[in-house]
Amino acid sequence: MSEALTRELTEQPTVQDSLMADQDTAHLGGKFLTFFLAEEEYGLEILKVETIIVVLPITPVPRTPEFIRGVVNLRGQIIPIVDLRLKFGMESIEQTEETCIIVVRAQGIQMGVIVDRVSEVLDIAAEDIEDAPSFGMDVNTDYILGIGKSDSKVKLLLDIDRVLSTQELIDIHSVAAASKQSATEENQFEAEVA
Repeated sequence: MSEALTRELTEQPTVQDSLMADQDTAHLGGKFLTFFLAEEEYGLEILKVETIIVVLPITPVPRTPEFIRGVVNLRGQIIPIVDLRLKFGMESIEQTEETCIIVVRAQGIQMGVIVDRVSEVLDIAAEDIEDAPSFGMDVNTDYILGIGKSDSKVKLLLDIDRVLSTQELIDIHSVAAASKQSATEENQFEAEVA
């Protein structure tokens, strides 16, 4: 066999590769919380969602990436807040009555993500979820679980564990830990002064 033909055959997806790709999305069926950023609808696995809250006062944390808006105190827990619009390279907009924070757990870290508005919880069957398309080697789509089809509309289903890189998650964890430490020290100081 010629070297060119060998290379062409080895670069073509095999039946096994196709079956593996089908298995990647085969287990994805289930419930998804859908929400909007601009006019695009996205979805998160409902099991990753802890709660949905109104936008609380956010305390900015210096020297963090722009998409990390800061931290909030949620029932005594300090959680970092990520603006998904900024993370996805969209322009920032003014908050509306529909703007909210979806509190999720990503790689063991509790955090909030700001979205334009929450839509609904959808049950999307596995056969209605397709693999994320490839946009070439320069475009990373690892954070997309798949493309969900529902009511003749398309929803980008996000893998919240991969929306942020490992380093970004480390940064967020550091922000939360530092803010929690600062709040603890402030409370101790107030108790000593009183």
